[in-house]
Amino acid sequence: MEPAPLQVLLVEDDAKLARLTRDYLEGNGLKVVHVADGSSAIKAGAQPEIDVVVLDVMLPGVDGFEVCRELRKSSHVPIIAVTARTDVADRVLGLELGADDYLTKPFSARELLARIHAVTRRARGLAGPSTRELRVGRLVLDCDAQSATLDGRALALTSYEFSLLRVFAEHPGRVLSRERLLELAKGNADEAFDRSIDVRVSRLRQKLGDDSRQPRLLKTIRGSGYLLTPGEER
Repeated sequence: MEPAPLQVLLVEDDAKLARLTRDYLEGNGLKVVHVADGSSAIKAGAQPEIDVVVLDVMLPGVDGFEVCRELRKSSHVPIIAVTARTDVADRVLGLELGADDYLTKPFSARELLARIHAVTRRARGLAGPSTRELRVGRLVLDCDAQSATLDGRALALTSYEFSLLRVFAEHPGRVLSRERLLELAKGNADEAFDRSIDVRVSRLRQKLGDDSRQPRLLKTIRGSGYLLTPGEER
């Protein structure tokens, strides 16, 4: 029995671009639901059958940043933010609000398709080596379920955040550079240069309840990168 096709929520107010993108994705076996405004995106993105959201940031009315913020209140669906603006601040804001990936217009439909497959593979736990459970001190990762707990408390992680935490948990006590983290977590090459990885680590620290000034678990090694420690026993 063949698996059901990925269902993509395409949020784009440019009718021509939406039509071209939809035709390409559907021509490659995906199912596409298109909406043109932020309010509709918030409603549609909360539906459980949606596998990934391709979200234009520059929407009329409720913009893409607000859509991302609202979706993250109740959903961990992978989000690929798309914008015509190249400001690093926009990219950082999108990541801070919980986007899993970022794509700048103009982009090739082939690249978008590759990004969609990458984020959904991470979300379904199909990326990286198969390890059922990882433990680092009080932190436990269930790689099959794509879930993590700390002191028995479930962590609300996006697919990329889980992927990044898994990389740390697979290399406990080892310093990992930004470039190495991106390589292992299947990130984008340019993130190592604009330090978007720092934003992702910062968000991960927040989810872990780590003090950014004196982190107990996810520590910064100045000039080298980051490492995950077992933390203090309670």
